[in-house]
Amino acid sequence: MLVCETSRLIIRQFTIDDASFIFRLLNSPIWLIYIGDRNIRGMNDARNYLVNGPLASYDRFGFGLYLVALREGNTPVGMTGLIKRNGLEEVDIGFAFLPEYTGQGYAYEAASAVKEYALTTLKLPRVAAITTEKNQHAISLLNKIGLHHEKMVRLPGSDTEFMYFIN
Repeated sequence: MLVCETSRLIIRQFTIDDASFIFRLLNSPIWLIYIGDRNIRGMNDARNYLVNGPLASYDRFGFGLYLVALREGNTPVGMTGLIKRNGLEEVDIGFAFLPEYTGQGYAYEAASAVKEYALTTLKLPRVAAITTEKNQHAISLLNKIGLHHEKMVRLPGSDTEFMYFIN
């Protein structure tokens, strides 16, 4: 299902057929450094990630993480979307792209579109985001889409302290 579009991108719900893309993305160096190892070691793991993550979120909340593809050729390049996390009051926006598609404005374009979708279509009052202090690219992008750093937070069961951004 199509969520939103930009001049260069299509943003749609994941399907189980996107497992090979999920395998590549979640094992990319950028993902592993800034987001963390999700133990996706094969196609079954990737399918389980989709079923228990984005697909379950669509059913439970009506939103979730979405696949981002280039309009031209329908090539999957990354993900963005909305996550309802335990320990955070607001829904937060997330994004990750394959290394070969970073630095081209796709993350900004996709995150901006999903933020607008969250506020106008889903009628969420606010959108938040979290990232680590070492992820300067994410911090810059969050500021660029109109979110500002408010405080530091820890998620339940995590030792990591995250920067919390809100619009």
